[in-house]
Amino acid sequence: MSKALALVALLAGTLFSQHAPARLGVSATEFHLVLSRASVKAGRVVIELDNNGEDAHDLRLRRIGGHRIYAFPATKSGGRYTRELRLVPGRYRLWCSVADHAELGMQAVLRVRR
Repeated sequence: MSKALALVALLAGTLFSQHAPARLGVSATEFHLVLSRASVKAGRVVIELDNNGEDAHDLRLRRIGGHRIYAFPATKSGGRYTRELRLVPGRYRLWCSVADHAELGMQAVLRVRR
């Protein structure tokens, strides 16, 4: 019986660890985007945009060389928006699309690894 329980525990642990999404925090201020980490594993990724600035900021993500743009809505000062995405390996450009914020420095690059 103890071998069976050990096997069930092992399988359950493997199942949950394979399906737990990666997490990425993105802090937006005037005029910077700061990522909580430089890379995440491919698959499900929970991205949390925290607006720590004074102005409203949004977030856009696009795989470099890709066409699909993931859009997070404008978030007020002190606000937070969380979204789960499924990302494939590659490098992704992140930016704030409000006015000229990206040109003023609100951009970053995230690596999504296998």
